[in-house]
Amino acid sequence: MGLGVPIVVNPRHVYTAGDIALPIVDWIIDGVDRAGRAIHIEGTATDVARRGSDGRWRYVIDNPFGCAPSGHQA
Repeated sequence: MGLGVPIVVNPRHVYTAGDIALPIVDWIIDGVDRAGRAIHIEGTATDVARRGSDGRWRYVIDNPFGCAPSGHQA
């Protein structure tokens, strides 16, 4: 968000067990930032979410490079 470049998110799978979910999401940030620099970042996130008493889902663990190739340093 701080880059000022939109993110495109494509859910691959969402596994649920009661009020816990494991979404696996492919994402791409591609465009020009506020300083005029070209930005291209992409990855596959593996996150954990919990459903609250209000029915809304909230991230408990956010791992944006959860399926990174071997050797990736996050």
